[in-house]
Amino acid sequence: MLELLFLLLPVAAGYGWVMGRNSVRQQQRNTSQILSRHYFKGLNFLLSDQPDKAVDTLIKMVDINTGSIETHIAMGNFFRHRGEIDRAIKVHQNLVNKKEVTGKLQENALFELGRDYLLAGFLERAENAFLSLLSSKEYYLQAHQQLFNIYQSTKEWDRAIELAENMVNNHGDSDDLAKRIAHFYCEQAQISITQEDFKQAEKWLQRAVMSDEHSVRPWFLLAEIEQQQENYLQAFEYLRQVPQRDPVWVSEAIPALWLCAEKTENWQALREIIEVYSDQCATAYLAQVSLVKREKSTIEAADILLNKIQKSPSMKGFHKLLGLYLEQGKQTQEAQQSLKLLNELIEKQIAQRPKYRCHGCGFSGKKIHWLCPSCKTWGEMKPIKGLDGE
Repeated sequence: MLELLFLLLPVAAGYGWVMGRNSVRQQQRNTSQILSRHYFKGLNFLLSDQPDKAVDTLIKMVDINTGSIETHIAMGNFFRHRGEIDRAIKVHQNLVNKKEVTGKLQENALFELGRDYLLAGFLERAENAFLSLLSSKEYYLQAHQQLFNIYQSTKEWDRAIELAENMVNNHGDSDDLAKRIAHFYCEQAQISITQEDFKQAEKWLQRAVMSDEHSVRPWFLLAEIEQQQENYLQAFEYLRQVPQRDPVWVSEAIPALWLCAEKTENWQALREIIEVYSDQCATAYLAQVSLVKREKSTIEAADILLNKIQKSPSMKGFHKLLGLYLEQGKQTQEAQQSLKLLNELIEKQIAQRPKYRCHGCGFSGKKIHWLCPSCKTWGEMKPIKGLDGE
């Protein structure tokens, strides 16, 4: 009898294993049926334009099976793209609050929730979401970018500077980050200039120069401070730095350099700068022509300008040339009227054309935007080159 009992033990164990396996399979089948029922129910609500019910159904699916988290994140993104921000927030917030959702999936849900808040205008909530992701390896850079966007839109330059400097301390410097920090300091300096606190403005600008040696904006602002205090010699020296940092910006520096030279009779220094950069842009060679006209004659100035236009044609140059011809007054009255009309038309055309274009996205405008309004990048808007520009 005892031997028979020992023989039956393996049979009993095998039977128990088979029954247990069947039980697990049955449970999985039941769960799968429930999930399928909820999934198709939620899909039906969505197709029937009943998104609120669809959201509630999807949330129930998370309670049943955490394997559908990525689907829920995608569904929340779908609601956001449709402009249904409140439903996107509800889906993503539910995922963030679930204890079962951890690791990268939780970070993903938190990042998408931050984007929901940002689009809804809840900037403080969005900021808190992205701040929580600064320790994430995967979302570290994206969180920083979103925080920069928030601080730029709210003009919290001190917080933007703090964030950027922490980024440098923890992960090293980069050209893009250096450019960003320099502009943040310039924004702070701009506020101080408006308040006529020139000493504080100069401190900010010194930091901007140290942050990015290629930045031209600090030198423009330093020159502006000196001009407001009628220190034109020092302003001239600051403006001299602009083309040395980036020759593209010499066209913006020349009008201010001319003013400073006029105030100080420092024409020789101006002439030296213009001669170096006369082939760089129309503004430079037009200033050279103006110097010739001032020191010699209108006829010689017109001859030099004609040669320049033949090599580097521009609307600005042609407009100036017609003006010089009109000043000479050698034409008949009828021809002079025609030239005057043509010159006025060219002047209107120049006034309508944009002066600056973003090298990042192509956005163009008549005013300098150090932060591109379109792609939100710093320092990419520069003077336009070519027939309609420089």
